[in-house]
Amino acid sequence: MKILTLLSGVLLLILSMSGFADKLGHCTNARPITFGILPFVSAEQLVIRFTPLVNYLSKHLNTEIRIETAPDFVEFTRRTAKEHRYDILFTAPHFYSQARKAGYRLIASVDSPGMRALIVVPKKSTIKSIDDLQGKRLATVNAKSLATLLVRKHLTEHGIDPDHDLKLITTPTHDASLLSSFHGVTDASALMQPPYTAASQQVRDSMRIIAETESAPHIPISVGEHISQTCATEITTLLLAMASTTEGQRVLKHNHFTGFKQSHTDEYEKIKALTFKP
Repeated sequence: MKILTLLSGVLLLILSMSGFADKLGHCTNARPITFGILPFVSAEQLVIRFTPLVNYLSKHLNTEIRIETAPDFVEFTRRTAKEHRYDILFTAPHFYSQARKAGYRLIASVDSPGMRALIVVPKKSTIKSIDDLQGKRLATVNAKSLATLLVRKHLTEHGIDPDHDLKLITTPTHDASLLSSFHGVTDASALMQPPYTAASQQVRDSMRIIAETESAPHIPISVGEHISQTCATEITTLLLAMASTTEGQRVLKHNHFTGFKQSHTDEYEKIKALTFKP
């Protein structure tokens, strides 16, 4: 049974743990565990995609878990670094370095092909390559997002000045960026590949990919200071085993993940060079 509460721009999804009281573990706690998720899609889509995963963790950890996000990337990273607000953190790869400085410990990462950003246009568009973007309107997400950083780098490396040769239109989420050119509000859209893959068949069938950036490490999963090492180990074990069980595979499909894997912090330190803006 789920109770959805939107409070001060923060989305809380409180998941009931009735029926699992006999499976106590190291994560059983007097207070709920907060699962912080970067607002890379709309609040509605975030709930749809992550409810199964949080239900799965709640069930096997036997503890109440709340999904929480923030109005935008800037506020989410502020709450991560300054307030240590989230117990389990699902954030962008290039934000992990900052989270690590705030005490977050890496426990796993999404086990799917490395993420890359895409530039897409409607199939009926006369734009065939990024060279045709000169003077056009390109929808993007937040300036601090990995998608925007990768796209800016890609354009610059191909002789296009993203600040002068075209007009960048900022949208609140990857979904919004995609729909902007789908509906003709902009000429093209930039977004990460996973949200594009998760978009409706109708939308994807109407679009064409004209550019792909280099790839970056996938989403890191980390835990904050309120999570004990024994609890962190339980969470890690659950995540790593998901792809090997029927129940886990069903949950993973909601996010288009193949699974989770062990990861290392140096993978995310290297991303600084990947997103460097000349």
